[in-house]
Amino acid sequence: MSIRAVVTDIEGTTSSISFVKEVLFPYAAQALPDFLARHWQDEAVQVQIRALAAETGVPVADATTANELLQQWIREDRKATPLKALQGMIWKRGYEEGAYRAHMYPEVADQLRRWHDAGIALYVYSSGSVAAQKLFFGYSEMGDLTPLFTGYFDTTTGPKQSADSYRKIAEEIGIPAELILFLSDISAELDAAREAGLHTTLLDRDGSAPPCEHPRVNDFTAIRLLG
Repeated sequence: MSIRAVVTDIEGTTSSISFVKEVLFPYAAQALPDFLARHWQDEAVQVQIRALAAETGVPVADATTANELLQQWIREDRKATPLKALQGMIWKRGYEEGAYRAHMYPEVADQLRRWHDAGIALYVYSSGSVAAQKLFFGYSEMGDLTPLFTGYFDTTTGPKQSADSYRKIAEEIGIPAELILFLSDISAELDAAREAGLHTTLLDRDGSAPPCEHPRVNDFTAIRLLG
């Protein structure tokens, strides 16, 4: 049987972790107080503020309180949906103003195009919000790659280290799990995907990943889809 869909992580897989840690996160952290103050009444922002209050158990009645909680989450690198959604809103401005372009490992775009042209459905599953994912691939160093992707998944689907999340992804894609390949640089995510029946491949970009039971490659050109 051949792989009919590829689901890829972003950080450490298609793109460097340093771009996210050293460019996107600091940009959002610096812009967050002003963004919350200016857009506090926006319904899209208030949806995330209500989610923030529900998750923390803390009443969030003003932008200052929200900023304090969210800045703490940033320092903790929390993979929480309210934070990721708000970061995505802020990053949108940065992309549109040309403050940065999303890093992409040099072989990724061409390989994604080859798979797409071969009829392989491409999806993203990242802890960043779907909106942030679309911005990432839409404003990449390699141009707008969003036409290559059929769909996107984030933490609203579930934790990336839970097998149930991958079962949900397979169900939504509508392709049997055994015909889907998941790519990541995190063994625990690959473990969960394999438990759900997906094929897996570890991206070990610098050759330093600890031993694991998953196939490993250094870049996308070494990935072999079953045939």
